[in-house]
Amino acid sequence: MRISKRSIDDLNVVVSIAIEKQDYEATVNETLKDYRKKANMPGFRKGMVPAGLIKKMYGKSAVADEVNKLISRELTKYIADEQLNILGEPLPSLKEQSKIDFDSSADMEFVFDLGLSPDINVNFNSIGKIPYYQIDIDDQLIDNQIQGYTNRFGENIAADVVGEKETTIGDFVQVDEAGNILDGGISSLNVQMSVQLIHDESVKAMFLGAKVGDVLKFNPKTALQNDHEVAHLLKVKDDEIDSVSGDFTFTIHTINTFVAAQIDENLFKKIYGEETEVKSSEELREKVRTELESNLVYSSDYRFSIDSKEVFTKAVSMKLPEDFLKRWLVETNENVTSEQIEGEFGHFKTDLEWTLIKSKLVKENEIRIEESDITEMAREMARMQFQQYGMSNVPDEYLDNYASSILQNKEQKQKMAEKKVEDKVLELIKEKSGIDLKKVTQKEFDDLFEK
Repeated sequence: MRISKRSIDDLNVVVSIAIEKQDYEATVNETLKDYRKKANMPGFRKGMVPAGLIKKMYGKSAVADEVNKLISRELTKYIADEQLNILGEPLPSLKEQSKIDFDSSADMEFVFDLGLSPDINVNFNSIGKIPYYQIDIDDQLIDNQIQGYTNRFGENIAADVVGEKETTIGDFVQVDEAGNILDGGISSLNVQMSVQLIHDESVKAMFLGAKVGDVLKFNPKTALQNDHEVAHLLKVKDDEIDSVSGDFTFTIHTINTFVAAQIDENLFKKIYGEETEVKSSEELREKVRTELESNLVYSSDYRFSIDSKEVFTKAVSMKLPEDFLKRWLVETNENVTSEQIEGEFGHFKTDLEWTLIKSKLVKENEIRIEESDITEMAREMARMQFQQYGMSNVPDEYLDNYASSILQNKEQKQKMAEKKVEDKVLELIKEKSGIDLKKVTQKEFDDLFEK
């Protein structure tokens, strides 16, 4: 076996692997012997099928399997030994790879195109400070968070009359032009109907002031002007809604009005548990402020990662083997055309450049992550998920158990490891480039993503 390398340019090389018959013949013969021992063929006892017949039937595939294994193993080893920092995967050479005949049992040559990663130089001194947006926690943000708590722990209570904010529960029945129940028509029972969903003002006027037992007649499609919502109310499939027409009666059985929870000790315990130290609305506001400060750091860091990616990919001059990468993307992604890759390559190129820059920083600064880093990230993920359900005071045992279940998913664990590496890279950037701290309102922060 002979392996050679030829450089096309700084980013593209061709690797040739010459395979001789003696490199694979012995292994193929052993494979065919094993086939013969196990072969069951009419007219022959097990293990007594003629070797020539076995070779005729399985020889080509046995050679192909063994040669492919040999090529894969040796090419991987060569890339590692030569310390070739490749992008994507080796591809059979379009210009130099000739057709391989596995029937010939002769010498073969395999030629591969390889795309190489460029040399990267990250000069922090030429980059300068990167904006870091800190969201100002004003009274409105605190009020919104507290309102979220009062709504979460609020309840529906019975009302006598339908108003703008009331919700009704009743039965839809399809009727004819005379108002009689339509034979074979649609009936939808115990449906929740919110006045706020109604767009048609004349139908809304019918609801306002209505009481339990009232029967209202209207066309739901006209009232809501949203076919998906109508399909949900009438309990039909979305693709069947076009065939639905005409009026329905809606008989009101229940009228509910939503009442938000009072800001009192009972609410404090529901939010933070029976042992909470929050005893007043002032203490609640201070607690919420602390929560927001902690949670909004994630938003600020996310924006910082976006800005860092943009700044560094523009500042670090980098050439890539673009023709090779486009070909690799097409050949390794089913149902993707060259035209699609051409249109989307700019985004792929930027993402790859950012990945290469991060890898360079990781290597130069010997950034490492420990198992404890990933475990702590899983714990934090668990804590945030519990918070989404209003559970702010979860025992450590619950967090540990949930974090452990997250870590059982290998793909999820790998993503967390990659995220932790990026977090450490961003901390390095903050340290070496510095940050340009900008305090903004929530709206100003949200507007950044509209640009």
